[in-house]
Amino acid sequence: MYKKFQNSRSSGGRSQFNSNSRGSAHSGPRRNFSRGSGRNNFAKAIDSSRFVSEAKTGEVQAVYVPVNNFLDFKISEKLKQNIIDKGYTTPTQIQDETIPYVLDGKDVIGIANTGTGKTAAFLIPLIEKVYKNPVEKVLIVTPTRELAFQINEELIAFSKGLNISSVLCIGGSGMFRQVDRLRRNPQFVIGTPGRLKDHIQRKSLNLFNFRNVVLDEVDRMVDIGFINDIRYIVSLLPAERQSLFFSATVDDRTRTILASFVKNPVTVSVRTAKTSENINQDIIKVKPGQKVDQLHDLLTQDGYDKVMIFGRTKWGIEKLTKILIERGFKATAIHGNKSQGQRQAAITQFKSGIVNVLLATDVASRGLDIDNVSHVINYDVPATHDDYVHRIGRTGRAGKVGSAVTFIE
Repeated sequence: MYKKFQNSRSSGGRSQFNSNSRGSAHSGPRRNFSRGSGRNNFAKAIDSSRFVSEAKTGEVQAVYVPVNNFLDFKISEKLKQNIIDKGYTTPTQIQDETIPYVLDGKDVIGIANTGTGKTAAFLIPLIEKVYKNPVEKVLIVTPTRELAFQINEELIAFSKGLNISSVLCIGGSGMFRQVDRLRRNPQFVIGTPGRLKDHIQRKSLNLFNFRNVVLDEVDRMVDIGFINDIRYIVSLLPAERQSLFFSATVDDRTRTILASFVKNPVTVSVRTAKTSENINQDIIKVKPGQKVDQLHDLLTQDGYDKVMIFGRTKWGIEKLTKILIERGFKATAIHGNKSQGQRQAAITQFKSGIVNVLLATDVASRGLDIDNVSHVINYDVPATHDDYVHRIGRTGRAGKVGSAVTFIE
């Protein structure tokens, strides 16, 4: 599992790159990076042996055979066509089992890993409901701006030609523009708890008429301190409503939210193995002053096709991005000092392949759903093991095998 990495710099200094490649590896001595316990304070807080694991690729996993296909669902022909146009063929398990219950008006608790297709599982039936009755209103609450944006993108694609409108209520974008969009009475409001609370207190958002509500990735919202905001939002919802609750886990804190949120719910659990079990995990011991050079060496290896790099600070990530660009890598960054437009532009560039290296602070380790990330590199050791799990969860998604490397100083 542990690899030797080719030194990609010549003895004369920094290698040169053309604009059409990540980097060109020059001949040079091969060297071993040995495993070892970290001297970094964060590494001491987390046993570095927890960063070393081999993906369990040898285990045979049962292939789910759906009961339905998308053409079977009791939805409009235009919506079916939009689903086909988006490239969806057969439902995932969470979609197959959840969509019929939501179409029947049931409250649903969905227990599912990120990357299982749950966004479509709630959007498709809710779009159908709004299409049949345009006065219906839907509130979708998510933990991060990026996830809210992705849900809205999915909504726009699925509802094409159905005369359905939406607004994003998230931080990092103009409050007054959001107020203006809310005044136009959109059927879907998608937002993060803090910004939704701001709109409620400004009286630009009244939840009285929202009879369809989705809490998505509740465990993450609780983890990052939104539990009181969620309780506040739930307390303002009408008593008669359809409530959909999605979480990867349900512990005591999320259970308290659940108790006040759903009535006679149907539980659909399709949680599979932990995401980390699909990921080859390793560490590299780096010497003082050689961290950037060793990152450079990694990025020039075969297979590092779509890479996310995580660091602790906004300043550090911004500086490292500039260094990599100077060295010829196609890289961009997202962090808290970037506007929402800048962050979304960076994600779009990464998804489309315009850049193949995305650097981020932990703000991006939750909620991002990006296909085919080949590697996650922890340039800085995460503060907690939960942060580590969320970071590396950007690879090895949807049953695919990914790779994660953690630098230990």
